[in-house]
Amino acid sequence: MCKVTILALHLGYGGVEKAISSLSNILIDKYDVEIISVYKLYDKPSDRLKEALGLTRKKLYKEHYALKDVSFDIGEGECVGIIGTNGSGKSTILKIITGVLAPTAGTVTVNGRISALLELGAGFNPEYSGMENIFLNGTMLGFSEEEINARLDEILSFADIGDFIHQPVKTYSSGMFVRLAFAVAINIDPEILVVDEALSVGDVFFQSKCYHKFEEFKKQGKTILFVSHDLGSISKYCDRVILLNQGVMLDEGTPKAMVDMYKQLLVHQDPVKQAEGSETKKEDWKQGFLVNPNTLEYGEKQAEITDFVVMDSKGLQTNTIEKGSKFQIKMRIHFHESIQQPIMAFTFKNIQGTEITGTNTMYEGVNVEHTDAGDECVVVFEQKMDMQGGEYLLSFGCTGYRNGDFTVFHRLYDACNITVVSSKNTVGFYDMNSKVWIEE
Repeated sequence: MCKVTILALHLGYGGVEKAISSLSNILIDKYDVEIISVYKLYDKPSDRLKEALGLTRKKLYKEHYALKDVSFDIGEGECVGIIGTNGSGKSTILKIITGVLAPTAGTVTVNGRISALLELGAGFNPEYSGMENIFLNGTMLGFSEEEINARLDEILSFADIGDFIHQPVKTYSSGMFVRLAFAVAINIDPEILVVDEALSVGDVFFQSKCYHKFEEFKKQGKTILFVSHDLGSISKYCDRVILLNQGVMLDEGTPKAMVDMYKQLLVHQDPVKQAEGSETKKEDWKQGFLVNPNTLEYGEKQAEITDFVVMDSKGLQTNTIEKGSKFQIKMRIHFHESIQQPIMAFTFKNIQGTEITGTNTMYEGVNVEHTDAGDECVVVFEQKMDMQGGEYLLSFGCTGYRNGDFTVFHRLYDACNITVVSSKNTVGFYDMNSKVWIEE
């Protein structure tokens, strides 16, 4: 069990927390920590100097809470993700857990050997070669030269940087650096693996290799603490997700629920209030979830899409749909003139712009009868989400025939983003939902 209870106050010039140790890998048996380590936030360097020399009695700094009243437990064998907007304290938490930073107040209790992959450069001497840094890190962790040599082949094989292993790490690309750092981190028999965004700089093949290692770790009952802006990876690999905002822990729960709350934070909405008041007024549909501020629209608006919303299986507005669940897409159309049998449609595209799927009222055999100027119509599309986990863009359209000619009345391209969270993906864009068995 890794139990973490933290109240942290970090103060420093420019608002950037300072590391009190360069170690990224720490051998921890079990400890309780109650430390006060206060950094001060100065407006300019001269204020720091004045205070250090005793030239003023005035308070020249202000206090900044990087974390406040954050408390959570992590069980053995869990993969827990931490998400939040920039400056929420995600990296600070990991640094406190690994001992790189000391909390101002609070307790950290850890059982097991921690291996951490934090920011680039932590725990490595840039003047040393890759090989020398392997032995340096191993020695810091209390391994003998013989024990490091026993793990050396696995480290070199996983890093796969060839002869660069004998070159100073200051000459490495960010990708090469991460390869080596991750190879060292996972081959020292850690019981707890802590990763902070480091994999984002690696190539796609190396990332796949690392995530495969995550799966192995989970099967072995090891604990993983994972900070990332990659919501797809958070959804796929994490059993539980902790959501932070401005140093405060908002909530913890399933990946789907927390990713949804996080997306509301991105548009400066209060997800707690949104959850409490899930029933929205007629005119408030778009206020409940993330809408693209740069939506491309065209058409003469004889019929206008005035509102739209995506709702999950519980009837809550959402930008996040769990794969395999039912969800609804709603459109509200206002008719500025009389139109015969308008056609309402939606389309999903991936972020590369490839159309994945979509439908309309004509394809589905639903006819909207004659409408007069001033009329409104609400169309509801209900379906099961069978697309693969990932990020998608949702577009809306209203078309039809006017004076015998096909006319685009109104289209909204890439109106909103939808994240599909999934614990199982297949090949391609769509899941065939195959049932598989082995005949004896």
